[in-house]
Amino acid sequence: MPRRPRINLAGYPQHVVQRGHNREACFFADEDYLFYLHWLREGAKKYGCDIHAYALMTNHVHLLMTAQRPDAISRLMQSLGRRYAQYVNKIYHRSGGVWEGRYKASLIDAEAYLLTCYRYIELNPVRADMVRDPGEYRWSSYRWHGHGERNELITGHPLYTALGSSEAERRASYRALFRAQLDEAALDEIRKASSRGLPLGSDRFREQVEAALGRRVGLRPRGRREAEPSNAVLPGQMGFDL
Repeated sequence: MPRRPRINLAGYPQHVVQRGHNREACFFADEDYLFYLHWLREGAKKYGCDIHAYALMTNHVHLLMTAQRPDAISRLMQSLGRRYAQYVNKIYHRSGGVWEGRYKASLIDAEAYLLTCYRYIELNPVRADMVRDPGEYRWSSYRWHGHGERNELITGHPLYTALGSSEAERRASYRALFRAQLDEAALDEIRKASSRGLPLGSDRFREQVEAALGRRVGLRPRGRREAEPSNAVLPGQMGFDL
């Protein structure tokens, strides 16, 4: 079966997922996470990607980013994946691949889904029963968004910035988004879109993407989009010292 062609468009946020080979661990020590985040930062600068959110799990990664050029994400992920695999094989005296084939990615309808994707990504450690609160997990972007912890990797998306007129107000509004859990319909939509490489958004959004690409991209995942909590106000670069 031929591979579905990637949707490479600049200016649209994308949810990127990459899993370890056979879903095995790809991070083993703090130094591994730090190495990955350092070269994610360097690659984002080199190839032109804005990183909005991330969660590095034991055997996979979630990234939310916007490409400044159509090929930016592909080039970043190829470079980062190769560099990290070389690092792991050298440090742990092993050989072979670290990642399970190509990364998965879905274009995001920002107005409808962006903040839901932020929550999906940063709640991964909670859903995995690794922590009770997303702020307890060191290897995600939640501490920057919710508490203002220094993180030079992150570039704030305009919809995050619109959550408040000051940093304190934005962070308070962002934390309020996490008082309610994501429902199963929202989880299912995000998972289906990322696994199939499809746009996550309305029919109108999909049509806009198809018009920009000049080709069909398949049907979007069906289901009810979760509404953001009613108390929500809707509208870089990090070093090794995390």
